[in-house]
Amino acid sequence: MLLWVTQIFEVNQMPSAPQFSPVTGKQPATEIIEQVRALLRQRKLRAGDRLPPERELSTLFAVSRNSVRQALRSLQEQGLLEIRKGSAGGAFVSSNGGGTVETVLADLFSLGTIRPQDLTEVRVLIGTEVVRLACQRAGDGDLDELEANVAAAEQAVAQGDLARRTELNLEFHKLLGRMSCNALLIAVTDAVVAITRQFVSRIERTPNSYVMPFRRRLLRRLRARDIEGATGEMRRHLLRQEKLYLRAAARLDAIDQRPHNRTAPG
Repeated sequence: MLLWVTQIFEVNQMPSAPQFSPVTGKQPATEIIEQVRALLRQRKLRAGDRLPPERELSTLFAVSRNSVRQALRSLQEQGLLEIRKGSAGGAFVSSNGGGTVETVLADLFSLGTIRPQDLTEVRVLIGTEVVRLACQRAGDGDLDELEANVAAAEQAVAQGDLARRTELNLEFHKLLGRMSCNALLIAVTDAVVAITRQFVSRIERTPNSYVMPFRRRLLRRLRARDIEGATGEMRRHLLRQEKLYLRAAARLDAIDQRPHNRTAPG
């Protein structure tokens, strides 16, 4: 009797499967996407949850499998779903929703909605606060990883590998973001780094002798848990980079505005 009651209680405690409704509009894939988004907002779908197979979704939504596939592909591109192959595969709710923020903001930068001056201002604001939290929350292992990044960047500089140095320098900021232990700040930091990568790919890479000494000073401040010293180092560094980036942006604008020389056909 006790076992029977326990089994009933366990069944009642199990989370209910997400409820999908048949779609009736002229854009079935769009309606499917909206239903999935609504379930995510209501927390009826969570990171790691697996959606029913395509065939079952087709029945639940009362649409063709092609419409289901189109909706799932769109949700994957938006960073909300992961599509896995194999016998244990399927459509799973993504556990890395921050990728969506990165994609959207990078697109806005490409369109010119986010300007270089917007980027540099946010780098100063976000970067300084990230360091403040990292100084309080980072473990010794985190700082060791950051130090390994700096050593690798120093080696890239010594070898004259500016492309690798740039990637390592961008990764440096992503590592700091993770040390903040704040999911939203991590997502925003990753997005800012993605836009920065997009911007620096358009400008000429030049050796900056002040970058590596700055990294070493910041590491010492972080290990000493010197919050004011660390945030001051980061702020001064980012303000210096802001001037360089805005000058580079002005040069790009000047080039873009030059009239194109056209040669009359002979």
